[in-house]
Amino acid sequence: MMTDESNPPIQPTEQSVAPETAAEAKIELGRRSLGGLSLAAAAAATIGTAAVGTVATTRPARAQSAGTIKVGILHSLSGTMAISETPLKEVMLMLIQQQNANGGLLGQQLEAVVVDPASNWPLFAEKAKQLLSVDKCAAVFGCWTSVSRKSVLPVFEQLNGILFYPVQYEGQECSRNIFYTGAAPNTQAIPAVDYLMDTVHVKRWVLAGTDYVYPRTTNKILEAYLKSKGVAASDIMINYTPFGYSDWQGIVSQIKSFGSSGQKTAVVSTINGDANVPFYKELGNQGIKATDIPVVAFSVGEQELAGIDTKPLVGHLAAWNYFESVQSPANTQFIADFKKFTGNPKRVTNDPMEAAYIGFNMWVKAVEKANTTDTDAVIAALPGITAGNLTGDYAAMMPNHHITKPVLIGEIQADGQFNVVFETPGTVVAQPWSPYLPESKDLIGDWLPPMSCGNYDVVKGKCLGTKSA
Repeated sequence: MMTDESNPPIQPTEQSVAPETAAEAKIELGRRSLGGLSLAAAAAATIGTAAVGTVATTRPARAQSAGTIKVGILHSLSGTMAISETPLKEVMLMLIQQQNANGGLLGQQLEAVVVDPASNWPLFAEKAKQLLSVDKCAAVFGCWTSVSRKSVLPVFEQLNGILFYPVQYEGQECSRNIFYTGAAPNTQAIPAVDYLMDTVHVKRWVLAGTDYVYPRTTNKILEAYLKSKGVAASDIMINYTPFGYSDWQGIVSQIKSFGSSGQKTAVVSTINGDANVPFYKELGNQGIKATDIPVVAFSVGEQELAGIDTKPLVGHLAAWNYFESVQSPANTQFIADFKKFTGNPKRVTNDPMEAAYIGFNMWVKAVEKANTTDTDAVIAALPGITAGNLTGDYAAMMPNHHITKPVLIGEIQADGQFNVVFETPGTVVAQPWSPYLPESKDLIGDWLPPMSCGNYDVVKGKCLGTKSA
């Protein structure tokens, strides 16, 4: 069931899904990288039933009654984040329509419940509570900014709901009730810095971000990482601006001055939302070319570039796990489906849309595997689930509720697309806890029994709970 019935049903495409043996191998590899299966077994007695952060058994489970299966869509359709989040609502409606055209799920049709938290972080929590308590959604797909995710996290934990979060984030979190299908720092930010350091030979670093938790935490990790690589504090410039910031002339002038020392300088951008449009325009106004001071962005993709003249920005970079320009049969079909669904051949696709696609297909498979939409059963079924990605490989849901992803770095082209200049040889297991920060270097997440813990301290030998470090 669709909230917008003007679009005709679109037949779903077949996905190439890796064999379960491959998924199991990925999980075992992931668990070894998190601390090992032997550690999990040894921790069983330590964690016990009283440990904070273990799976609760007293919270009410959520199962669908007869009728439709409701799916919540929690994305800003107004305010500063609408430019980025509205396409995620659209792709979710498309996926739900496709699933219904293919017979639904467990013999029932899916019903999308769309709400608009309006780029208002407290309102996200209110809308999340509505979707779980009033609308009785079996799962929710939503949020973009980390502050919105952190606003809803206690709601999902207290009401025992499921959230699929499709955007890159700063890590330092591993909730039982959230499945993170975007990038963690080790599958975006760290590889991007390595590329700039090793290939572009950058020596001075501008860490520029919007003033909220994702840029601040990511830059804290990157600053520690750069210093561990021998970069002096005087060669790191950090700057934050509010959401919706538009007066970039002074800050871009500072960046230009910082980069005039004779040492190769780059900007690592965690600027979010519609503030990116005037930022990139000002770079062009001041004649900053990628050959002079390259910018690598973590929150700028095809959707954001669609609103500006990209010709002056050719050669600047973005780090993601997907680009629309990637050549694969699955991506070609996805792009065609989205353009048809929206009725606009000029629409673009981007990384968070692929993450939503992966998350939705993983949820469908987990529900089919559990043969129920009951929250606890679906959460237990998700680790080990595989789903085709759009780059021609597949993603596996790991015990830490993060997925395997390739890392891609692309150069902005004059048509607003990206030319991939770097790609990891295979997929990488996303890790929520940074080894570069003292408060998290000893933590791992593993929600499979017997550990069943989001932040297990391997030195202290105990679960610390699900709160961020």
